[in-house]
Amino acid sequence: MLKTINMEFKFTPFVGDSAKAMEVETVPGTALVFLNNIQVSEQAISKNKVPVMFEEREISPAVWIPASNLGPALRQGQNKIMIEFQPQDAKTTYEAQLSWVQITDGITEKTNPGGYSATNQAGEGKETKNGKGKIVLEKEFTADFAADLAWHHYPAVTTVSDADKQKIAAMLKERAEVFTPNFDGVYRLLKNRPGIDEAGLRKGKVLEAAYTAGVRIAVPVPGDLEYFVTGNPEVIVRHRSGKLFPLDEQPFDRIKDEEMQMGAGMALYMAYPPQLALVRTPAGVWEVVY
Repeated sequence: MLKTINMEFKFTPFVGDSAKAMEVETVPGTALVFLNNIQVSEQAISKNKVPVMFEEREISPAVWIPASNLGPALRQGQNKIMIEFQPQDAKTTYEAQLSWVQITDGITEKTNPGGYSATNQAGEGKETKNGKGKIVLEKEFTADFAADLAWHHYPAVTTVSDADKQKIAAMLKERAEVFTPNFDGVYRLLKNRPGIDEAGLRKGKVLEAAYTAGVRIAVPVPGDLEYFVTGNPEVIVRHRSGKLFPLDEQPFDRIKDEEMQMGAGMALYMAYPPQLALVRTPAGVWEVVY
């Protein structure tokens, strides 16, 4: 029996006749992606003509989300994905479509009088809504292929006390202050992060270049922090400004090597993202999980 090894979700807001036309036009706006009540991405959608393909009238996606790319927020077992789309023009009447498909570990073959087909996909489905203004589409799904992490089974956090906030603020202060030569603390934050070549960063002295150029990590002001409980073990911590670790980007211009400038920017974004997800262990210690 074939096993599901991944799921893919596709989202497109559009105007046009998807049942008959060869193409439709995407609606410009912003799509927020939530997994299990936690925002995992934000994507701007521009106005473009996109094809409508195959007999299934599949619309080329404006947002494509493989479940395997959703990181540790994905649970083994039941999950819920939600797309919240806000168009630029609230007066525009449009349709929004969310489709999904399971990716299996083998091929299913079919032979009929009309020909032969083979696919590693199963469980296709879609939902379409139309209207004006914000449209929300969601889908519950099972991800037996996801990693089962110990903290997934921690009790859900329902409140963040003043004492908790003090502990978290101290942890964030320590995180900001490790950006200093020899940068071993930053490399610990980046350890095992996808897309990060630690050896290359060290050899190229990328963090040293950023520090020499004047880049510094600001310590978040405790009174400006926002805490969001999710109904899960995770608590999302953000800053009122939108960036948890406010960063002056101007000093990056002093790094004349474009590749080094890009590498420094990526590394520091990964180590100091706009928000962090924290969990409280059974011992009462707060830990960053993503």
